Amino acid sequence: MELLLKLRWYFLEQWRRYAIAIAMFIGVDILEMCIPWITGRVIDHVVAGTLTPSLLQRYAFAVIGIAVAVYVMRFLWRVTLFHSSFHLAETMRRRLYHHLTRLSPGFYHEHRTGDLMARATNDISAIEMTAGEGVLSGIDGLVTGLLVIVIMLFMSWPLTLVALLPFPFMAWYFMILGKQLHAGFRDAQERFSDLNDRVQESLSGIRMIRAFGREAREDEEFLEIADRAAEANIRVAAIDSRYDPAIFISIGLSFLLCIGMGAWLVEREMLTLGQLTSFTMYLGFLIWPMFAYGWVLNIIERGSAAYARVEQLLATPPAVEDKGHVSHVSGADLQFNIETFSYPGTAPVLRDIHLQVKAGQTLGVVGATGSGKSTLLALLLRYYDAPAVRITVGGTPLQDLTLHALREAIAVVPQDPFLFTATIAENIALGAPDASREAVRAAAELVTMDRDILRFPKGYDTLVGERGITLSGGQKQRIAIARALLLDAPILVLDDALSAVDVGTERRILDHLCEIRRDRTTVMLYHRLSAGEHADQIIVLSHGEIIERGTHQELLRMGGWYAQMYEYQQLEQSVEAGR
Repeated sequence: MELLLKLRWYFLEQWRRYAIAIAMFIGVDILEMCIPWITGRVIDHVVAGTLTPSLLQRYAFAVIGIAVAVYVMRFLWRVTLFHSSFHLAETMRRRLYHHLTRLSPGFYHEHRTGDLMARATNDISAIEMTAGEGVLSGIDGLVTGLLVIVIMLFMSWPLTLVALLPFPFMAWYFMILGKQLHAGFRDAQERFSDLNDRVQESLSGIRMIRAFGREAREDEEFLEIADRAAEANIRVAAIDSRYDPAIFISIGLSFLLCIGMGAWLVEREMLTLGQLTSFTMYLGFLIWPMFAYGWVLNIIERGSAAYARVEQLLATPPAVEDKGHVSHVSGADLQFNIETFSYPGTAPVLRDIHLQVKAGQTLGVVGATGSGKSTLLALLLRYYDAPAVRITVGGTPLQDLTLHALREAIAVVPQDPFLFTATIAENIALGAPDASREAVRAAAELVTMDRDILRFPKGYDTLVGERGITLSGGQKQRIAIARALLLDAPILVLDDALSAVDVGTERRILDHLCEIRRDRTTVMLYHRLSAGEHADQIIVLSHGEIIERGTHQELLRMGGWYAQMYEYQQLEQSVEAGR
């Protein structure tokens, strides 16, 4: 029942709907309690020989009226209650999605995509069922049970006490099963996450699986995970299957005691035959509360395990707190003052980084793999905070900017561009959905993609597959750059965003960038050094430190790492051209 206490914030928010539903519960249960009373009255009239056609007709119409009223009220409280539970699922998914969008990239390195999907879908559905079916069955069973017991006590308290003797033993047994169910559901949901993650990973990497001929091996590994998930659910089903026999045994013993004790009371004229019949019918009404108790216990244990998993995600703090008060970036100049930065539990990955980029300039960042380029970019985007890191945008420290203002001021083209399952035009206009088709085409022309798009049968309305699977690597990169250019942000970040295009296309794109971004700042991370020939400032990183700094020509004259790597790449291009 702890889960219901944790959800009290929602029950208080929706108290009117739940109050209406509960009121109709009670009304339905009271009306249903009238049926055994009417039946007992009819039997007593038959035994006494006083039943007349008109009296029987009145009783018949009363039963019909009760049935119609119960039907209407059951329909209304189900609609009312389930609307509230669906709204709870929507609220929790919205909260979870909002929270996930604020977490750092490091969080997603530690958590599997399939597991997060399972928590956002399967687990929240289990919580939704608790707030819907669980509350419905729990309150309906509770109200029915209390009404029946009160009526039975009023009719004959000795017979009631005898009839209810098996119930405490059943409650004790249910408590034991509940603890086992909670552990079983937790394990089953973990196994479902594993299964979900494996499916997602396999579908995302289907090309690689086929390329390496791993279909048979993947089938075996998937079957092992599916078997573990099935075994976990079978264990839960085995525990759950013990509820019904316990209920039937308890109810059967209760009926046996009721008939035996009731016959003795009728024989001594302490109870009429009609009253015993009514009492037996009321006892039959206790079957539903017992089933409801078992069903509610099942739902709550499943929901509790699910809520704990969702709560764990919601309790994960974001790497940076959005406490900034400046909602607009006033300039495009950048300043980096990084004494040292390290990820939790690691040695420093950046040290002594001090540089300034004026508005309208282009900064090139190069270096070997693992030199700290991506970390520098992550700090600029404020994925992480550290006391020894101070970065300003337009003269304002990142911590003073709201995250929305910072994200709005920086357009990023990642190394691995992500395209959604949408049209090419929709992918380009992702950050500016209200952009006109002319603006979308203009952005595509800047990255020499317009002609390629028009070659498709549907042009800009061509639907690209998941993650842009129908496009080449170079086409995906150019669409991603066009998407960033359409935003016209003060700062543009290209994270090795031209690696999949040829040298000629790269030069044309960079020339266009120089023309249209004269008063905007551009930060480029790249491996092909020819991409930075027009950069106003280039830094070379090695093991987190700046080892060279200058323009393209100045670095060539230094004869250091940059010059050696440039010479090697030029030689490589000459060899490839000779082929």
